[in-house]
Amino acid sequence: MPESVEEHPSAPSAARAAVDRTQEHRSSPVPHEPIDPDVDLHQAAQRAETAGAGLALVLGVVAAGGVIGALARYAVTLAWPVTEDGFPWSTLAINVFGSALIGALLPLVSEDGHQERPLVRLFAGTGVLGGFTTFSAYAYDLRALLVDDRALLALVYAVGTVVGCLVAVGLTATATRRAIAIHRRTAAG
Repeated sequence: MPESVEEHPSAPSAARAAVDRTQEHRSSPVPHEPIDPDVDLHQAAQRAETAGAGLALVLGVVAAGGVIGALARYAVTLAWPVTEDGFPWSTLAINVFGSALIGALLPLVSEDGHQERPLVRLFAGTGVLGGFTTFSAYAYDLRALLVDDRALLALVYAVGTVVGCLVAVGLTATATRRAIAIHRRTAAG
């Protein structure tokens, strides 16, 4: 049985091209984010993490974090409700702030040998921040603006959310990596 897409003779060319792009990306000198290293089922050690009782632990950790994140999001929407004719500032703020937190979290728990604590990433990243950020409310708010014939505002909201989230995650990931590097240089003396 073939072990990878490129070894399989009947694999669609698009799948082989995607594998080629992934391998090219891995060899790129530009730093990149790990592709969900906690669930790479191609690695035996990570498959073992979700086998038997490990699966219950992983699901429990993610669910507990998700409850906390969803409750935090709900608290923000109660404190900062969207008026019927207003801009959905709370959803925008939740998603941009959550993206910034993800940008800070991932370098701390997923890079440079920090894989020994995968439950931290699953709890805080997938659980808490996954429950806190909200694509569904973003889509609903966008739809509401379009239904209210506010197409320009909907466009600003759609683009602003995506750009804001990408900038937030990029800036905080870069700042966190720099802070880690400074800390290591200082600790090394």
